[in-house]
Parts: sequence; C-alpha cells; structure tokens
Amino acid sequence: MSEQGLRFPRSVRLQGRSHQLIPGGCHTYAKGEDQYPVLAPGFIERGRGCRVWDVDGHEYIEYGMGNRAVGLGHAYPSVLSAVEAALVGGCNFTRPAKIEVDCAETFLELIGAQMVKFCKDGSDATSGAVRLARAYTGRDLVACCADHPFFSTDDWFIGTTPMNAGIPEAVQKLTVTFRYNDIASVKDLFERYPGKLAALILEPSRGDDPENGFLHEVQRLCRENGALLILDEMITGFRWHAAGAQKLYGIEPDLSTFGKALGNGFSVSALAGKREYMRLGGLEQTDRPRVFLLSTTHGAETHALAAAIATMQVYQNEPVIEHLYAQGTKLREGIEQAARQHGVDQHFKVTGRPCCLAFATLDLDGKPSQTYRSLFLQETIRRGVLMPSLVVSYTHDDDAVMKTIEAVDGALAVYARALDSGADHLLVGRPSRVVFRRYNSGDERAEVIAESSEIARGAIERRSESRLAATA
Repeated sequence: MSEQGLRFPRSVRLQGRSHQLIPGGCHTYAKGEDQYPVLAPGFIERGRGCRVWDVDGHEYIEYGMGNRAVGLGHAYPSVLSAVEAALVGGCNFTRPAKIEVDCAETFLELIGAQMVKFCKDGSDATSGAVRLARAYTGRDLVACCADHPFFSTDDWFIGTTPMNAGIPEAVQKLTVTFRYNDIASVKDLFERYPGKLAALILEPSRGDDPENGFLHEVQRLCRENGALLILDEMITGFRWHAAGAQKLYGIEPDLSTFGKALGNGFSVSALAGKREYMRLGGLEQTDRPRVFLLSTTHGAETHALAAAIATMQVYQNEPVIEHLYAQGTKLREGIEQAARQHGVDQHFKVTGRPCCLAFATLDLDGKPSQTYRSLFLQETIRRGVLMPSLVVSYTHDDDAVMKTIEAVDGALAVYARALDSGADHLLVGRPSRVVFRRYNSGDERAEVIAESSEIARGAIERRSESRLAATA
C-alpha cells in the first residue's frame, strides 16, 4: 500500500466513492483534492475552535477556516446556542419569520446600509447586485476587477475565466475588466463604452490598500458616467473591520455584498445598499419596472439568521478584529523569521493583510510554483497544520500560532533542500493545480484515486446488492 493509503486509508476510500457520486468529489472547487498534495487529509470529520480532525483521526491546526467563512472558530459556543434555540421552533415557514426583521436591523445598524436582502451564498448576492444595477441603469455591460479572482458561479463572471465552457459568447461579451489600483484602466473602460456600463464590481481590497484614493476615484467616475459601484465584501467583511472594508476606507458604495464570516460558517449572505436601488426589488410603487431581485426558499432560514445575529453580536461586543490582526501579525513575523533562517525568504513569502494572510511559493527562478506549494503543504500537514492559506480566526490563540510557526520552520527546511536539489524527489505524487484551467489532463484522475477506485467500486456494488436483497 502507498504512503497515502497508509496514512489516510479512510480518506482514500471516500475519495473513490465521492468521485463516482459527486462531480469533482466535493461541492466547492477550492476544496477539491487537486488543490492539495497527495499526502493530505481528504475529508474532515469535525472541528472545534481552530482545530479539525480528519476521518482517519489526525488532528490539525487549521487555517483557511472554511474558505474564510469561519471567523470566530469552528462550533463557536454562543453561535451554536443561538442556532439550537432557533431550530427548536422550526426553520422555514409559509410567511416571513420575525427573526428576518431582527437580523436585518442588526446587520444594517452594523454596516450602515439602508436596506438588505438575505440569501444563502455569495454568488446569489453578487449576481443580484448585477441584475439590480442593470435594471436601474437600463444598461447591459458590467465591469469586474481582473485582479480579484472570484465573484460568482454565474455566467456573467465565469465567462471571464478559462473555465467558460457552456457560457454563450454573447454573454461573455457583456462583462469587461479593469485593474485594481489602476484608475487609468477604469477611465479607459468608460471611454471605450460610453453610456453602456451598468456597474463596476470589485473587492475593496485583497490585502493591498487602495492607493491614491483609488476607491473614491472609481466612485467618482461611476457617478459621472451613471454607473453603480458595487463592493464585494465577502472576504473583507468581518475581517478588515466589523462594519466592512467600506467603513475602514470611508466609502459608501451604492450596493455591497457580504457573506462567509457573516454566519460563522452557516449559510447566509447579504445584498445591501441604498434604498433608491434596493426598492426596485420590493413591493413599493416606482416609475421603473419591477426587478426579480432575490427569492430563495432557504434564504431566511431561522437558524442561519440566528447564527448571523449571534456572530454579529460577538463582533460588536468583543475584540474580534483586533485579535485577528494581532495573531496574523505574530504569524507573519514568526514565519518570515523562519524563512530568513533557512535562506528561502526570496522563494517563500507571506502576503496579504494580517487579518487575512496568504503565502506565495516560488521556485528557484522566482516563479510561482504549484510543485513547491504542494511540497510546503505536504510538509506542514505532516507536522499537524492544515494551511492552504494563513487565515486566522478568533480562536487561534498564542499556542496555536507558536505550534504553526514550528511546523512551518520544519517545512521550510525541506523547502530549502528542494531548492538545492529539486522538489520532485521530495514531493509524494503529483503537484496541486490551479482551479481555473480549461482542461483536465487525461491521466490526472487516475493519479488521484488509482488506489481507491477498486475499493470504492466494491463498496458500491455491495450496497447495491444489499438493496436488491432487501426488496426481493
């Protein structure tokens, strides 16, 4: 049996089954096994605070926290208590629940917007904002920031990526792009498409602060040209500032979207904005056509809104943001010191804002490398840390940070060896891959689950035989 099978036998079996049942083996591309080295836990069993346990019983200090959706920590007690209390009374009704008003009041008071509509994921919120902007302006074109990697699973954005199969070319042409902190690229769009842009959508930041009043200049250009400014706060919200990066940077967008950490991992997102625009999706009489804005069966589930209220209350009453910055700073300083000691500081770099750090893995030529990324992940996983990024939570205490720095120190010693003699003989199996790619290589799936396919097939056949026997 391979080293993967020895260390992760249950994960290997589950991977084989999952790929026969679920396209990609999971429900979020960023969680796919192609994003991790072969020697990685395939499935998580449970989490508590900043730690998780995989199905094979290994414990890890986790970073990334559910793709930045868990800001307080896994199974955070006050959030769980609120969810449990809400569920006792049912989670979904024929008419609105009072908690919808309660959550809207809490959210709007914190963020400072005028109206909000809740839904379940970020894609629904951003796509709702785009539709609203198009309806209000009567224009078709939308511009998104090319430096920010993800806005929605819907056609208007995915059409701009290499994974645009299935999206009509006519739809792809309705979205154009600009560059962050490059106001000339924004001006160029308005000059190339006069009177045609409905909105510009961007994240307030990906870690780099806006330079030379960039956000305010974008807002000015939008107003001068009759377009709406949409800020995507899926990541920056509840990290940069409790009221979002818009509060930190002192800007009031026309529309903004929140999610991820809003419910500490529970499925809830929000489209918020000025009444002038949001009311088009309501019942108020206007001189404009109605907008089918957001209408989701599960958008206002009581337990998700209870999680959001409880989460926001923690942010309002405790120093969550301060803690994220403090722990992120300690993490950055410790890792950068380790990188210098191993002589790899020009090849391994910590990037981003302390509250939302990431890292860059560079090869001997200083170029981004999936092979070196995979090797680094492999070695930190061996040492009990699962860190596709360096995103901390409120429960990452000093002990977790120190143990992480120790694990990274050991991993960077291997990284230094790889720079000297090559990474291929140190990495077990294939390297990870980028999400947005046009094709899968023909043998990729075989490499990933070769060992598990026969086991999984046998298990499925046995379950099928059991069902036939039960109905005979």
